[in-house]
Amino acid sequence: MNVDPVVSTIMSTRRTHLELHGMSCANCAGTITDRVESLDGVVSASANYATDEGSVEYDPDEVSLSAIYGAVSEAGYEAASETVTVGITDMSCANCAETNEKALVSTPGVVSADVNYATDEARVEYNPADASLEDIYDAIEGAGYTPVREGGDENTGGQGESSDSAQDRQDTAQDRQDTARTAEIRRLRNLTLFGAALSLPLLVMLVDHVFGLGVLPDEVAGVSTGWFAFALATPVQVLLGREFYENSYNALVRNRTANMDVLIALGSSTAYLYSVARLLGFPGEGLYFDTAALILVFITLGNYLEARSKGQASEAIRSLLEMEADTATRIREDGEASETPHEGGQAAVVEEEVPVEEIEVGDRLKVRPGEKIPTDAEVVDGDSAVDESMVTGESVPVSKEPGDEVIGATVNQNGVLIVEATKVGEETAIQQIVARVKDAQSRQPEIQNVADRISAYFVPAVIVNALLWGALWYAFPGALAGFVTDLPVWGLAAGGPGAVGVFEFAVVVFASAVLIACPCALGLATPAATMVGTTIGAQNGVLFEGGDILERVRDVDTVVFDKTGTLTEGEMELTDVVAFSNAADEPTAADGGGPAPDGGALARPEVTEEFVLEVAASAESGSEHPLAEAIVEGARERGINVEDPSAFENVPGHGVRATTSHGRVLVGNRKLLSDAGVDIAPAEETMDRLEREGKTAMLVALADGSGADGPSAGEGGAGERSEEYDLLGVVADADTVKDSAREAVSALRERGTDVWMITGDNERTAKAVAEQVGIDPDQVMAGVLPEDKADAVDDIQSDGRRAMMVGDGVNDAPALATAFVGCAIGSGTDVAIEASDVTLMRSDPLDVLKAIRVSEGTLSKIKQNLFWALGYNTAMIPLASLGLLQPVLAAVAMAISSVSVLTNSLLFRRYTPDEEYRLLGLFGR
Repeated sequence: MNVDPVVSTIMSTRRTHLELHGMSCANCAGTITDRVESLDGVVSASANYATDEGSVEYDPDEVSLSAIYGAVSEAGYEAASETVTVGITDMSCANCAETNEKALVSTPGVVSADVNYATDEARVEYNPADASLEDIYDAIEGAGYTPVREGGDENTGGQGESSDSAQDRQDTAQDRQDTARTAEIRRLRNLTLFGAALSLPLLVMLVDHVFGLGVLPDEVAGVSTGWFAFALATPVQVLLGREFYENSYNALVRNRTANMDVLIALGSSTAYLYSVARLLGFPGEGLYFDTAALILVFITLGNYLEARSKGQASEAIRSLLEMEADTATRIREDGEASETPHEGGQAAVVEEEVPVEEIEVGDRLKVRPGEKIPTDAEVVDGDSAVDESMVTGESVPVSKEPGDEVIGATVNQNGVLIVEATKVGEETAIQQIVARVKDAQSRQPEIQNVADRISAYFVPAVIVNALLWGALWYAFPGALAGFVTDLPVWGLAAGGPGAVGVFEFAVVVFASAVLIACPCALGLATPAATMVGTTIGAQNGVLFEGGDILERVRDVDTVVFDKTGTLTEGEMELTDVVAFSNAADEPTAADGGGPAPDGGALARPEVTEEFVLEVAASAESGSEHPLAEAIVEGARERGINVEDPSAFENVPGHGVRATTSHGRVLVGNRKLLSDAGVDIAPAEETMDRLEREGKTAMLVALADGSGADGPSAGEGGAGERSEEYDLLGVVADADTVKDSAREAVSALRERGTDVWMITGDNERTAKAVAEQVGIDPDQVMAGVLPEDKADAVDDIQSDGRRAMMVGDGVNDAPALATAFVGCAIGSGTDVAIEASDVTLMRSDPLDVLKAIRVSEGTLSKIKQNLFWALGYNTAMIPLASLGLLQPVLAAVAMAISSVSVLTNSLLFRRYTPDEEYRLLGLFGR
């Protein structure tokens, strides 16, 4: 135990109940208990193997629920949790997002929470045994904000739900959030128009006063124009100002923090209350009802434009979902359609139009030319071209034939296709893409931490600064006025303390100093650019795991390609068969060998290319390796009979051992045959020639059927008589280098990025392929077994390199996880590859460049936004403090600041990663 029992009795503890997965025995329960109890702050922990449950008592001030979940995961097990995305309205700056995060994380049962001000969303992971969706809503409301609620029963009670219901719930949440955002935009628009209508006469009064036009009288029917201004400004204060005052109260009283609403409320109320006091006889020179009203109008207008910009930034994701088909044509054989059999004895084929939601895995669907493919599927009949540009970014339609994979929401171009559904609902590629992008947007880059640290102290510092300068202007008006007048700038606001009075000018300075500061611009700088950057990536078939990965890709200085399926097509083809006629000393017979009538062994047939291929293909028919499949397919294409082996053993990284009717067979590399005592010297010249041509050459050896005792008769030759095996010949496969591989390697090297290649092939073959694509032979690692690729990546990174490993995401998973950035290429519909940080939908090496370019462009845009936000505040706050800005102008500048950051991010939407990102088309990275 890590907590003193006496202390535990007086401290506030919580107990959480865990549903545990992955335990196989009582020792597993003990492992979980020990690992969790090792955490500081954990009072007690228990795990029950029989019920797959556990409980932990802990001090939330010392250890978080997230750390407890992490400890379970590090022990090799999993604690059940659910993740939900909740829309939040009323947030006005990054401080609001931070307040919501704190409220959510402090809620019992919540594991983690990320709140994104740019998307107005909270992504919450919680323990369904201890918390419900209703608890999450209550936490947000308790912080003073409004969650976008879902209909129906909020409390899942930890019972879990099917993928379909989860998908329905997510769709509903998205619809409700879109509806809430549309309603918020409409509300802000109406408030702006209302406030503008009432403020227009006030603006006329302001212009008349500032320019001394004398057009407006001081009184109308004996009533001072000040009271008319009061009548116009008061409804604006009530209707437009209410939310700022309410949010300020929640921030200061409930959450004990300060946000942008506090600054707006201080600035507007100061001008309004001072003006009311003047009307009631307080000494002074002027009224500022126009300023108080216009401040709220301009800020509300800024919020309206900001809300619209946020909607536009997330529009691309919504458009992806909208591309999904609504209905599908399902076909089935209807045996009940008629009591009499149809012609040919076949059941009737019935077509029915059904909602996409009703499609199940295994359903057969008809897709006519011009129709959208309803869901991820496999073609079973028909040929066509499919436009996949909306999902993969591939502009050229892709030919499809039986056996090919098609992606839901893509468009069939010309032929009729019959497809069989393989994935439905949230498992489809389009849904995974949207989920992946939303995940990426919820995980912000590390650079956001800088903005967060500044924002945490920004508003209090601004208020202190405004109070300080207000007091200084009140205490030393003459000295400060003389100092500012000597500066090469415009005159003091409102004519200075000499024109409006010392107290009144101090009030003007205070109001301007709190209004000019803009923490929302700082809070939007990173998430707005990240949102657009991840969307650009998704539109071009590049999916980032998170904003932190988006930032990290930019720092990659080395790209490591796996050869097969990455730089090459991964579709091996049999190219060469070489027979050694002196493979055996015995006379040959055409009957294929076997027992002779006298009980002896018949001599094997003449060693021809056909015989070598027949022996090799029969042995390899038990393997699923691409090299083996190419040999078998090549034999069948040549009309050679391929039999199934009676015994088979795969030797990873080396080849196969098998027993066929010909005898015991070895097919593989030099090491496999050498370990079996086979003399491979006669084949060296042939092997060398084939490997220099970039082909994968495999030796074929045969031991006669007599005495054959299966492939396991001895590992590495133990128990085998080396003289039994004769070297028959060599078979070779070749893989076609992708058309874009050389261009991708060349472009990476031009950027100063080192390019390496890792392969299990022998060194000659590997270097031949490297030469074709332009990789330095010294940067080729050949003969690397699948399980050793992670170590190879570690070796490359040992001198401080930051490597991106590019592989298939399955066989290369350990290497992807080891690399600085793991990149899975050619995932097709499987975009949820856990080992990858970046997923490329297409099998095009050039997309690696796109990933790097999107990363660099996004980081450049973030830095532009931060430069503007920090530069704006750095320049404008001193101007307001020196009394050079009217409060109404400060409010206008404040509104423009946040809108400009969003506009700058939205301009990034026009960027396409086919070329380097350039600021204004002039400056590159």
